[in-house]
Amino acid sequence: MCGIAGFIDFSKKSDKDILQRMTDVMQHRGPNDAGYEVFEHPAATVGLGQRRLSILDLSSGGHQPMHFKHYSIIFNGEIYNFKDIKKELEKMGYTFHSGSDTEVLIKGYDAWKEQVLDHCIGMFAFVIYDQQREEVVMVRDRAGVKPFYYFWNGRTLLFASELKGLCEHPLFEKEIDVNSVSLFLQYSYIPTPYTIYKQTRKLKPGHLLTLRLNGQEPEERSYWNVLDSYRQPLTGLSQHEVIQHTEALMKSAYNYRMVADVPVGVFLSGGYDSASVAAIIQAGSGSRIKTFTIGYKERAFDESAEAKKIARHLGTDHTEWIVGASDALDILHQLPEIYDEPFADNSTVPTTLVSKLAARQVKVALSADGGDELFAGYNKFNQSLRYTRFSKRLQGLLSNTMSMLNPEMIPYFNKQYNFASRYEKMKLIWKAGQPQYALKYISQYLTESEVKHYMQVAPEKYRTSFDLNGELNEVNDPLNKLLAIDYKTFLVDNNLVKVDRATMSVSIEGREPMLDHRLVEFLSQVPASLKVKDKTNKYILKTIVHKYIPQSLMDRPKRPFIAPLQEWFKDELREQMQYYLAPERLNKSGLFNVPHVQALMDRYLTGGNVSHQKLWNILVFQLWYDRWMEKL
Repeated sequence: MCGIAGFIDFSKKSDKDILQRMTDVMQHRGPNDAGYEVFEHPAATVGLGQRRLSILDLSSGGHQPMHFKHYSIIFNGEIYNFKDIKKELEKMGYTFHSGSDTEVLIKGYDAWKEQVLDHCIGMFAFVIYDQQREEVVMVRDRAGVKPFYYFWNGRTLLFASELKGLCEHPLFEKEIDVNSVSLFLQYSYIPTPYTIYKQTRKLKPGHLLTLRLNGQEPEERSYWNVLDSYRQPLTGLSQHEVIQHTEALMKSAYNYRMVADVPVGVFLSGGYDSASVAAIIQAGSGSRIKTFTIGYKERAFDESAEAKKIARHLGTDHTEWIVGASDALDILHQLPEIYDEPFADNSTVPTTLVSKLAARQVKVALSADGGDELFAGYNKFNQSLRYTRFSKRLQGLLSNTMSMLNPEMIPYFNKQYNFASRYEKMKLIWKAGQPQYALKYISQYLTESEVKHYMQVAPEKYRTSFDLNGELNEVNDPLNKLLAIDYKTFLVDNNLVKVDRATMSVSIEGREPMLDHRLVEFLSQVPASLKVKDKTNKYILKTIVHKYIPQSLMDRPKRPFIAPLQEWFKDELREQMQYYLAPERLNKSGLFNVPHVQALMDRYLTGGNVSHQKLWNILVFQLWYDRWMEKL
């Protein structure tokens, strides 16, 4: 696990000092070693920089940039099955001088070029400079576990694991993309491929970006797409066979993620996803694995007691930390540095805290993101299907009727929590009449029309993976279509960003065993009738977990892993919100409709039924703006 950065500069204005600044600003991603090299090509200057967090082969044998023949590589991530690939390459005549997966990757690239990716089980973002073919190839893993940002202005391409790396280059242009601000206010994150800055993109998961030095236009193309898996025919396996094969894949995926030369632990929230990781790994371990849990003083949000019972049953070495608003306040001002793009999932706070807790004992922590997307755990999937079960004619009639009414004028209901927004969403859901758009609107905190009231400038509409049109028309069933969309949106740009930045901020490696592509590909062909059975979401996963943990310990209402911000904002964090949402501070960016935001905050603080997430999104943006746009 590392941080990588670099440039391909046709203007030849970049040098090693700039490369070192771009790389070292991400020292938290790799405190153990650093490497910087600049290559002079007749057409361009190429810079490759890497900060290393030593997980596999702790010796200097893993130093980067690494070279072989005419190739140079910088690598962020892990290839879990590198020993298997190494054996294949040794049969082909390759020899090795280290225990590093990076050496396996560069020699695999020599043997198979881009097809080496077909051999890899892992998470990765890497860059290979091929001096013979005069090209630089940039790659991101199938799920997007590892980040990769790039900036292109027509003459210079900059890349880095985090945006802060790009910001260190003097040619980088920090111009806010107002259309991305609109997306952020809608979803609380900025969907791929967009970023907060113009001319700056996230490399899409499962994609390669190639820049040939004898030309000057980068080419991005796909090598793996989850939609291809969801287009396949449904499996003909029986329920028993599906469960049996799923468990076998989980065991393989989970055990691969235990490969490390440093201590490994598991984040345990008390839900089925993390319980499955802890249970399967502990069952196959000869010693007690370490598990870590964050709890809250506010009991309505606290799952620590349940997590402790599961840990006790499994026999893990368990550590917990009960946190309160003062702990959140300590983290609040670190968030813009950790998440250097506006990012407002309110579980950033507990995720950062549990990472701090784990960092005292381990260097690798396994999370369980992807469980809800693969096994159909979120209630929003049920809602999307339920709300659109009527005929298109009836849905159209309902939408048209709602358009005639002002929700603020409807007695009783207009006093209910966030009623106007929910009213607008239902109107849009019935107007669209399709589950995929129901999922889009349910996923929004502000609809596109509401955003216009919050912003002074009128944003244009950016197309995202919520707006797939025809790509999944032949999909096997409506539920699987929703899972595919959530995999390409909320999973990659919310959950994976959250865990990567939180773990890396304290220099530990976060691993996502549920996102093994073999498990993803198999479950995409499992029918919805097995994923949600007898009105039970995650039927397959729950059946497997109950083999290891009694159902009596697991059965309880699903709680999201979030912080109790609604309570904290009205008490300990109240002053912070009032300070950053004051008119003089809101006016600095020139983006917000200040009276509208002020009115929203006043209603919230006086007990109005306002969604705190809307205010949290704006507060997070203000914190980001203060750090990255004002403190230049």
